[in-house]
Amino acid sequence: MSDRNDGPDASHRRPGGVSDTTVEALGALSKALETTERARGHLYAFHQLTGGADFELDRAVALLREAGHRDWAGRVQEEILGRNVIPGHWTFQIVESYNDTYYEPFKALEKKARQELAEGKDHLYEAELKEARRTSGHPHHTARPDASE
Repeated sequence: MSDRNDGPDASHRRPGGVSDTTVEALGALSKALETTERARGHLYAFHQLTGGADFELDRAVALLREAGHRDWAGRVQEEILGRNVIPGHWTFQIVESYNDTYYEPFKALEKKARQELAEGKDHLYEAELKEARRTSGHPHHTARPDASE
């Protein structure tokens, strides 16, 4: 068996009395939150891309006017430029609603679950998976970042 210096650091060691199923459940909860983090990133990309497209419309309107197509320039400016992406909402409002309604409560709940069920320790499932899969003593399979490779 490896000594206590050749395994996960203290912040990634399972507290006493925490079952395999609890570790797995917290891992699943964490994975779901990580997926939500990715979705949130896509939402911010949507927000920024839509905003960028709206600013590009300024150029389109100016070029249409320059080319003598004042009616088309007016239509683009009146019908699309600055338009809500869904009724009553620009993308920043969607981002804010998502954060307030879903993301922040999810993040807080996941943290509270870790605090109550595993002394606040994060990534226990992954830390134990790493221990099970690495080759102890191999220079490229060190348990911690502070071990030399």
